[in-house]
Amino acid sequence: MDENNLPTFGVGPYLVLTIGIITITSSIFSYYQIIPVYKVNELNIVFLIFGIIFIISGIAFWIQAVLISKIDREVENNKLVTTGIYAYVRHPIYAAFFYIAIGLILISQNIILFILPVLFWAFLTVAMIKTEEKWLIEKFGEDYIDYSKKVNRFLPKVI
Repeated sequence: MDENNLPTFGVGPYLVLTIGIITITSSIFSYYQIIPVYKVNELNIVFLIFGIIFIISGIAFWIQAVLISKIDREVENNKLVTTGIYAYVRHPIYAAFFYIAIGLILISQNIILFILPVLFWAFLTVAMIKTEEKWLIEKFGEDYIDYSKKVNRFLPKVI
C-alpha cells in the first residue's frame, strides 16, 4: 500500500466475488437439489418477502455508498467519510453484497443455506480487521477508532 493513499478497491473485489460465487453456486445446487433441500413450507412467503427486502436494502446501500457518497473520489482524496450512509455503517459496500447474498439465500428457502450468512459475516469481519480497518487506523488513527466505536461494520445500529 502506498503510504500516502488508501487503496481504491482494497480487498473488496476478492471478498465480494467469493461471497457471490458461494451464494450463486449454493442457490443453484439447492434449486437442482444437488444439496439437500429443507424448506418450511408455512414460511415460503415470509422468506420471499424478507429476501426481497434484503436485496432492495443491499442495492440501496450500494447506491448510497458508491453513487451518492462517491466513495472512490473520497478515498483518492484521503478523506475519512463518516457522513451519509457511512454515518450508519462503516462498510456499506460490503454490507450491500452481504444483504443481497442473504436475500438470495432467503429466496432459495433452503434452511441448510441459512448458515452461509453467519460464515459470510465472520469472513468479512476477519478480512476487514486484517486489511482495510488496519489501513484506516494507520491512516486516520484516533479519528477512525472513535468513528468505529460509534458505527457498526455491516449492520446499522437501531438505537
